[in-house]
Amino acid sequence: MQLILASNNAKKLRELQSLLGPAEQSGLSLITQGSLGIPEAEEPHLTFVENALAKARHASREGQGPAIADDSGLCVQALGGAPGVRSARYAVDAGRVAEGSGRELIDPANNAWLLDQMRDQTDRRAHFTCLLVAVRHAEDPEPLIAEGQWAGVLLDAPRGEHGFGYDPLLWLTDHGQSAAELAPEVKNTLSHRALACQRLRELMRARWGLSL
Repeated sequence: MQLILASNNAKKLRELQSLLGPAEQSGLSLITQGSLGIPEAEEPHLTFVENALAKARHASREGQGPAIADDSGLCVQALGGAPGVRSARYAVDAGRVAEGSGRELIDPANNAWLLDQMRDQTDRRAHFTCLLVAVRHAEDPEPLIAEGQWAGVLLDAPRGEHGFGYDPLLWLTDHGQSAAELAPEVKNTLSHRALACQRLRELMRARWGLSL
């Protein structure tokens, strides 16, 4: 089965394909919506699940096929759950980096702005949340919804070269490393996205009858 991925993030595509299983083994292959000429969906909602569902339905409607969407972000206890659903645009929303900048500029700006916000905070608890939604068609009344969380504490400065987004700031106490210091193959057994993918595979087997 081919699933339209409601994202144009190449790193996310590789990570999800790896977590769901190589296409030749799992029978699932992902194709980005951009490669089909599908524009990005609006993400006006306040929760990860609402945004993921809106993106999945949009990609399925425009691409006329099954679709999968991921909405994920970092939730910080001391900031009331922020940046949350605005994680990818945290610095853009704050005017710290220009609208339309590439990820190579936005990601470091997001990290810097978060560190500014946390300067006087003693509660450094934070977690990544990932919501995966898969639909068979745009009007699917029974979307598959899978959630994963990955908890740690925020560092005072970025550490590590792997991963993307806020990975350099989340310290994993049990592993003595930041999320960005973990080898990709290790991260893919622990992360919020790994946990959500594991649950989604279970749902696809039970609900869609796929042999994963």
